[in-house]
Amino acid sequence: MPRGEGPKRHHCQHCDKSFTSSGYLKIHQRKPYSCDQCGAAFTLQSNLKNHQLIHTGEKPYSCDQCGAAYTRQSTLKTHQHIHTGEKPYSCDQCGAAFTLQSNLKRHQRIHTGEKPYSCDQCGKTFTQSGSLEKHQRVHTGEKPYWCEQCGETFSQSSDLKRHQRIHTGDKPYSCDLCAKTFSQSGNLEIHRRVHTGEKPYWCEQCGKMFSQSSHLKKHQLIHTLFPPASSSCPDIVTLSSEQQECYPGSAGRFSAFPQNSRLYTFFDAHLTLF
Repeated sequence: MPRGEGPKRHHCQHCDKSFTSSGYLKIHQRKPYSCDQCGAAFTLQSNLKNHQLIHTGEKPYSCDQCGAAYTRQSTLKTHQHIHTGEKPYSCDQCGAAFTLQSNLKRHQRIHTGEKPYSCDQCGKTFTQSGSLEKHQRVHTGEKPYWCEQCGETFSQSSDLKRHQRIHTGDKPYSCDLCAKTFSQSGNLEIHRRVHTGEKPYWCEQCGKMFSQSSHLKKHQLIHTLFPPASSSCPDIVTLSSEQQECYPGSAGRFSAFPQNSRLYTFFDAHLTLF
């Protein structure tokens, strides 16, 4: 043996264990105990007994806090972290702690960028199997969540919960500046721009800015349908005689800005004319 090197290690192909002799490796890999129900084989008799609880339905380990029962003592110990608040698995990158090792592994993919779950339809990849499952409904059209009130169906449970607020009137999102409440967080975000003055959407043609994307889209119709002589936005839009027939009493002249709802009401109702 070359100086400085330890004894040769014999590695198991099925797990990360290694042994100093091939004999120990063979003992480790031997599985003399098999289940007469499904044929699963085990190295230790105790592992076989634990496995057989799956078939018998027996759950000998119960939580003294809430009564939840489990087939394995290790599963019970993991469950008890819920009551104790213990989070023994921590991320060495950011320090986030978790009650389950599986949750830590899933979290670590944020740092590694690993996305082991891929869609066989379009190739899109995901860090979590649950995210892939949700995505696949785009292709299958599956909508497993349905509203008991009106029967409308949804592909995601979060969409159903958001929809149900229409029936319940629940508005859990409130503005900390004026206390106005909203059923959706996105609507609260849009409302806050009234206070902050933020206008994140801007027109590439004339530079005018808007607080909502819908206002920008309607504004852009002005450039598309009534192109001015220059790239600047016109103050007044004049409708053709044919267009005026669909909006009697308008005199065919509107302010070109979104504050004038009459012009955009016209756009919404009569886009097929343009």
